[in-house]
Amino acid sequence: MATDEPCNPRQLLKQGAEARVYVSEFLGRPVIIKERFKKSYRHPQLDKCLTSQRVKSEVRSMMRCRLNGINTPALYFVDQESNSIYMEYIQNSTTVRDYITNTIQQQKQTGAEQQAPLEPLAKKIGATLAQMHDKNIIHGDLTTSNMLLKNPPEKLQLVMIDFGLGYNENLAEDKGVDLYVLERAFLSSHPNTEQLFAVLLDSYKQTAGKGGVEVLKKLDEVRQRGRKRTMVG
Repeated sequence: MATDEPCNPRQLLKQGAEARVYVSEFLGRPVIIKERFKKSYRHPQLDKCLTSQRVKSEVRSMMRCRLNGINTPALYFVDQESNSIYMEYIQNSTTVRDYITNTIQQQKQTGAEQQAPLEPLAKKIGATLAQMHDKNIIHGDLTTSNMLLKNPPEKLQLVMIDFGLGYNENLAEDKGVDLYVLERAFLSSHPNTEQLFAVLLDSYKQTAGKGGVEVLKKLDEVRQRGRKRTMVG
């Protein structure tokens, strides 16, 4: 839906390669506005077409998630003229990345087992991704920064965000690549957590059933290709 864009003050939250993210208000509610900006290096007509397609794809992915019981921010408004998505601002939340990092640091200070308290979260993430893939929703940019935990985080109210590279596909290959992207990001952001990621994958397998076996087989194949590229340089 495209109408005149609401003229409320905006505060820039962050800027990425594809979009700017603002905090603002919409109909009296705090919102996140994700605005995709023009790429000057692309032909204007091509840029307009690609940007519009990407906005529509992101909205569809979020809507499919919510229709299937997977938490994402609620969608309030889509402005096709400015390529902006107005969505729920998940206040008093923390990224999964920060939660994992802080928990491990706290456990180190007390001398307690570092990763055991995080296993329920790993299981939750694995089960949620299995649900997404069962509905053929590919996130495209899975990282622990693109997952939120509502407060209190111990309740494990997981919210998936940033579907800017998301799309719909039923191939096990695409789902395996989705998991591979997460694995690389997970182990890079949280070193020495291979055991924790294994818990995540086991939860994925248990939730996904027979389909999960094929996806994890594809994940192994993608890993092998990744290692070969690394060796070749």
